[in-house]
Amino acid sequence: MRLAELSERSGVSTATIKYYLREGLLPPGHQVNATTAEYDAEHLRRLRLVRAMIQVGRIPVATVREVLGHVDDDSLGRTIRLGAALWALPRLPEPDAEDEHVTAARSEADDLLTALGWTNARLLTSISPAYRSLVVAMAALRRLGYDWDAELLAPYAELMHRAAVLDLEFVESRESEAERVETAVLGAILISPMLQALHRLAQEEESARRYGFE
Repeated sequence: MRLAELSERSGVSTATIKYYLREGLLPPGHQVNATTAEYDAEHLRRLRLVRAMIQVGRIPVATVREVLGHVDDDSLGRTIRLGAALWALPRLPEPDAEDEHVTAARSEADDLLTALGWTNARLLTSISPAYRSLVVAMAALRRLGYDWDAELLAPYAELMHRAAVLDLEFVESRESEAERVETAVLGAILISPMLQALHRLAQEEESARRYGFE
């Protein structure tokens, strides 16, 4: 398809598509001649991912470029490729290593991973933004007087593991390796908020069942 058709099918203006091309967020089209390029289904899929990251995720262009760089790096194994792409997404601030609440939270988080038998996650704690975000959230709760320890968090973590199995089964249904990583990134931006919304709806449903509407 030509640029005009790509714009029509994606709902993105030609000016914006040209900007994404200049910024390296979209791979160049296949040159037909000096002034014309052809685009295909992969360009359309990538364009939709970029729009989701920028418009829905509110992710800066520089960060989008970094994430996509990992998506396209086929020199990496699948686990590292997925991790690198997801780790580049915006996250909570780094924990303060000297904060006593952070120290206690990190100990509880380690106990949780050990109790769950998540040995691979334990190996990644030094580099995983998700682990650091968990520590920051747990430390904030401890600071407010709510001690969410390993025992309390374990049932939640087990539910999250079931969700992760479903996530990766869906990712593995994609055809190419790049598309699998793109799907994982899109899931982090769109599916995670959707799951959060379902969690809140479930809380509302359970509250109504237990207490009614009075």
